[in-house]
Amino acid sequence: MTEYEQEGVRVVAVHGAFDYDSAPFLAAALQDAATPHKTVVVDAAGMTFADSTLLNVLLNFHRGHGLRLAGPAHQFRRVLELTGADQVLDIRPTVEDAVAP
Repeated sequence: MTEYEQEGVRVVAVHGAFDYDSAPFLAAALQDAATPHKTVVVDAAGMTFADSTLLNVLLNFHRGHGLRLAGPAHQFRRVLELTGADQVLDIRPTVEDAVAP
């Protein structure tokens, strides 16, 4: 994971596989990012694998914070569609779109 600020929005970029073991690190990064920022963007373009644990982290964080998901790969987008999470989460094609007001 890498984190940076763009257009006043905190971006958490995920890389590689995210599962039960790595999801707590993302949850902690999201909570830290939300403290000073109203909106947090998860850049999912570099994610190669995600299971339901990651989906749970995103949905739980979304309940209390401004979350946008940018550029999820086809495999993860399919998971979002199958679970209906694509109807709940704010999904944008790119980080640039996600940081725009």
